[in-house]
Amino acid sequence: MTDPGIGGRVVDEEISLVPYYPNEEAALPWYQDPDVCRQVDNIDHVYTRERLNAMYTYLSTHGACYYISYRGVLIGDVSLREHGELAIVICKEYQNRHIGRRCIREMLALAREKGMERVTANIYSFNAQSRNMFLSLGFRETGGERYALDL
Repeated sequence: MTDPGIGGRVVDEEISLVPYYPNEEAALPWYQDPDVCRQVDNIDHVYTRERLNAMYTYLSTHGACYYISYRGVLIGDVSLREHGELAIVICKEYQNRHIGRRCIREMLALAREKGMERVTANIYSFNAQSRNMFLSLGFRETGGERYALDL
């Protein structure tokens, strides 16, 4: 099992959440995929190093931000912001393996540990894959592209 490091979380025998640390080499390729960028940010261009670093700086200073380690390989990231918003990115090669579902369950446990009463997610209407995952975990649509789960 991968050691998630200090402050990390073990999801199961295949997945651990590693606290964010600057690692452009691992993370930038995920955000170089135009389809992933559209799913996450509804943009039609890929991330620059500056945008990547700004995003991670924001997420890591406004909540909990982790890399997703699957069988010892970093494959994405997941975050829980101070106000309860969840976000997850998994590189395309590892999607559709229920990794995201397992990570979000762990983030729900973290939210409960932090005493949060509700978590939310913003999911673009065209992202059926993400929407179906969050709905399967008990989230409900609250209007527009917002989803929520009362803890």
